[in-house]
Amino acid sequence: MNLKIRLILMNFLQYAVWGAYLTSMGRYLGNLGLGTHIGWFYSMQGVVSIFMPAIMGIIADRWMASQKVLGLCHLIAGIFMIATAYYGYTAGTDTQFGIIFTLYSLSVAFFMPTIALSNSVAYFCLTDAGLDTVKDFPPIRVFGTIGFICSMWFVDIMNFQIDQNQFITSGILSLFLFLYTFTLPDCANVKEGKQKTLAEAFGLKAFALFKQKKMAIFFIFSMMLGVSLQITNGFANPFIFSFGADPQYVSTFGVQHANILISLSQISETCCILLIPFFMKRYGIKNVMLIAMFAWVLRFGLFGLGNPGNGVWMFVLSMLVYGVAFDFFNISGSLFVDKSTDPDIRSSAQGLFMLMTNGVGATVGTLAAQAIINTYTHSEVLDGNILTVGDWPTCWFIFAGYALLVGITFALVFNPKKKAI
Repeated sequence: MNLKIRLILMNFLQYAVWGAYLTSMGRYLGNLGLGTHIGWFYSMQGVVSIFMPAIMGIIADRWMASQKVLGLCHLIAGIFMIATAYYGYTAGTDTQFGIIFTLYSLSVAFFMPTIALSNSVAYFCLTDAGLDTVKDFPPIRVFGTIGFICSMWFVDIMNFQIDQNQFITSGILSLFLFLYTFTLPDCANVKEGKQKTLAEAFGLKAFALFKQKKMAIFFIFSMMLGVSLQITNGFANPFIFSFGADPQYVSTFGVQHANILISLSQISETCCILLIPFFMKRYGIKNVMLIAMFAWVLRFGLFGLGNPGNGVWMFVLSMLVYGVAFDFFNISGSLFVDKSTDPDIRSSAQGLFMLMTNGVGATVGTLAAQAIINTYTHSEVLDGNILTVGDWPTCWFIFAGYALLVGITFALVFNPKKKAI
């Protein structure tokens, strides 16, 4: 089989594993009576991202080929994800938070490193085949997002959004990818010569960048905007489903197929990647990141104003805006780090950027969002389903207000030199 096709299949499965539950898990947890704990499940992804990718990276660098570490991680992640589903199924509404959270945490602890590992495998294979990673990897990576979307649609169409079958789907896909890694080329990353120290592996040397005012401001605001990243992944589905408590909305497409509606966000994300080179060249890093910050304001604000009936166009627009909010921040920020750091710490600096956004920022954001949502909403049983109902618009307006405040402050404080853009 052609190498690119093999890597496309790997990326498709890699993100299909994640898409099976990432946007619908909140609805399932709410149906178990754990709606007040949704934020903890999403924050755990950020917590384990702080240290697990580095640990697995050390193993791949020193003792085991990358594709083998990738497979091992998916094996363990898949087993624990299926165990999570089994416990949720057998316990039902008597599910204990501590038990299901522990099983889930063990699964994501081994899944999160696979994102970087799958990239490493693709880079190694392409380079080994004499191909250009800059040119050939992005089209391959797009199929990861396609896999994510396909998985979301499958879970929606099969009506798995409200039960443990979304976890079973994810677990089975993980196990299938574990088997598939045996067919991948050997990525023997263990090389003679100087190996990374623990400080280098964990990216600790990059913290010296905080001595530079420009970089310190950039990383601090990256963390502050990172607060927004996982909020809609965790709470958009339960929010849209909550309209089912209102007879005029119960049969609408949005309530019945929230995952398909939300998948417009991922479709937008795929398309907006193509706009970044033009916007970066024309407007520069500061303006591109400002566009992203104000896109988050629209993302949250439109949720607060819309409904799945005659206001569904606001939901659709919110989904389309997500591509700008997510891509313009993450990718332009990554490019800024690449242009502003020395080659010897560039990888560590990228790791620090991810730590501040998807680690610290996203963890704090989901827990803070959970506290706000717990304040303004409550659980209500309707036709055997547990819905999270209440003053959702106020929650979304608080999130929008936060994003607006961050954006305005960023505009006033962050002033990079032209040559660093």
